[in-house]
Amino acid sequence: MSISEESRQARDANFNMNRRDFAKVALGGAALLASVGRGSAKLPPLPSGIKIGTYTRNPTDGNMLYLRELGVKWISSSDTTPETATIEGFTRMRQRWEAGGFRVYNETGRMAPNGNAVINVPEIVLNLPGRDERIEEFLNYLRYLGKAGIPYMTYGFEGNGNWRSGQATLPRGYTTSDCDLSSPNFHGGWGKTVYKEPLSHGRVFSSEEIWDNFRYFMKKVVPVAEESGVRIGIHPDDPPQPVLAGVPRIFSSFEGYKRAMEIANSPNVGVCLCVGSWLEGGSRMGADPVEVIRYFGTRKKLFKIHFRNVSSPLPHFTETLMDDGYYDMYKVMEALVDIDFDGLVIPDHVPELGTAGAGGDAAGQFRPSPGLAYSLGYLNATLKAAMSNRRNRVSTDPGVAR
Repeated sequence: MSISEESRQARDANFNMNRRDFAKVALGGAALLASVGRGSAKLPPLPSGIKIGTYTRNPTDGNMLYLRELGVKWISSSDTTPETATIEGFTRMRQRWEAGGFRVYNETGRMAPNGNAVINVPEIVLNLPGRDERIEEFLNYLRYLGKAGIPYMTYGFEGNGNWRSGQATLPRGYTTSDCDLSSPNFHGGWGKTVYKEPLSHGRVFSSEEIWDNFRYFMKKVVPVAEESGVRIGIHPDDPPQPVLAGVPRIFSSFEGYKRAMEIANSPNVGVCLCVGSWLEGGSRMGADPVEVIRYFGTRKKLFKIHFRNVSSPLPHFTETLMDDGYYDMYKVMEALVDIDFDGLVIPDHVPELGTAGAGGDAAGQFRPSPGLAYSLGYLNATLKAAMSNRRNRVSTDPGVAR
């Protein structure tokens, strides 16, 4: 599945942003910028600067030592169980990590105390029976995070989950997730539910139905998010197909995100840019990842970055290591440095390398993960290079923002 240099350059060319087009987009977003800043909203300040972190769990002395050795300071904690999805549970989790010298940016279980998922909920996305009860579970989740001192959460608004077709082995020898729209194994899933074509929920839904449901949801969510002081970053659809199994996916384009931000109209609701998911859509997304960063980042609507690459855009892609896909990921880090991004950047969907994996043994200990170490090394190296490049540009060009 190697990609020729010619095809790499062609795909890169498709993403090169026209400066005039960008200016038009920026002017078009002026109304969005002006609307931000409700008097009732509260956003606890975050330390300045890009925060390199990772998903992790179980803050034992050994696990924390390993993460410190890798240079990690910020955590997306995956320790949550239904029993600990409470104010007290989230608070204890945060305090355990802080005792080891880390900061918790978010938790990734995203579940209610009854075990229900609070993201990618069909009842909410599709207006199925039980919608208001499931929304209330999410509102309580936001309240718990705020009272526990956790400043952020990632939200998914998919009616039938993420879709893949299996596994594939890259030319370098590692095996990762594969997505081929033409595969007979192509299917969706979230939690324990599996979705398949042609209709995942018995009928075809219209895009305006989904937008109406999102509008209804935001009217409930925004006041609670603002009162709780929690940032919500909405994740792109994965994969970003316009429709899957009869269900439109509204977070599959730049225009969709702009419309969603206008509906939410809150400083607490922004973007979790999964670069990998964005690249899956290719030029059909309507914007290069760098353009997305500059547009939403300068409006303080960009909260978290999932740093991931893929082999090619749809209709068929395989997830890759950061330096092994079709996009130059350095450009992502350079753009984040240029806009003074102060959110979290994490390796995402890290492939396992060699014989060790990123999972845990029976005692919950990490096994050393070469894939995670490789990815964090890449992130830190690109951050240092982008910072150095910016300093050099500032010293030679007074017009570059300091």
